[in-house]
Amino acid sequence: MRARPVPPFALVRRPAASLASGCVSFIERQPVDVEGARRQWLAYVAALNCRGWPTVEVAPDDTLPDSVFIEDAVVMFGELAVITNPAEPTRHPETLAAAATVSQLGYEPARITSGTLDGGDVLKVGQTAYVGLSRRTSPAAVDELRDLLAPRGWDVVGVPLTRVLHLKSAVTALPDGTVIGYAPLVDDAGAFPAFLDVPEEGGAHVVVLDEQTVLMSAHAPRTAQLLGDRGLTVVTVDISEFEKLEGCVTCLSVRVRR
Repeated sequence: MRARPVPPFALVRRPAASLASGCVSFIERQPVDVEGARRQWLAYVAALNCRGWPTVEVAPDDTLPDSVFIEDAVVMFGELAVITNPAEPTRHPETLAAAATVSQLGYEPARITSGTLDGGDVLKVGQTAYVGLSRRTSPAAVDELRDLLAPRGWDVVGVPLTRVLHLKSAVTALPDGTVIGYAPLVDDAGAFPAFLDVPEEGGAHVVVLDEQTVLMSAHAPRTAQLLGDRGLTVVTVDISEFEKLEGCVTCLSVRVRR
């Protein structure tokens, strides 16, 4: 068995040589600088490490262009590792190495088999998992996830999603549980008990590093100021090459918490 770090830690996966041919759905395809993306990924990993989040690498695979977006392959709920069932057939192989890694670390894998589920559609706030009902995630998969999590004390809430790729392309949550999003891309802000509209699309995506610190894209300065004014420390990273593929800061890692 692989040695398991003491949480918190993060699972990551290096960009594939084929990254530029990754899937895009809601934006026009743009040229991707793969070498630039690798440098940005290393800086992203360094930012996690520097803020108390050591990283565990899932084995890379140059034949899987979207595999750097490791969040879509596995979602962690304590000791349970939910292995997803991506809607895009080309992404099915991404789950194999992710499942192997969490199993080697001693976590309990559970695979979604009813319908389709991308991890980017799952937003955890407290003991509630909001799940985007998107092009990638189906009601049957949400029902199966609910059955898996109910015995562990989780509520699962389906959220309509039509304007972006994944739920976490539209909204994420601050350390205090406030859900943040760029209103033009949010189907139903009323689905969340507390919602904060941010001024930039890229500002809707944060990774909570601790109770006072969030990680976000360098391309949302007004949102960074807004969050700073709320008393948060904001760490920014340049992920522009991944944003060309509808990626964001949440997509590039799976955070494993205590």
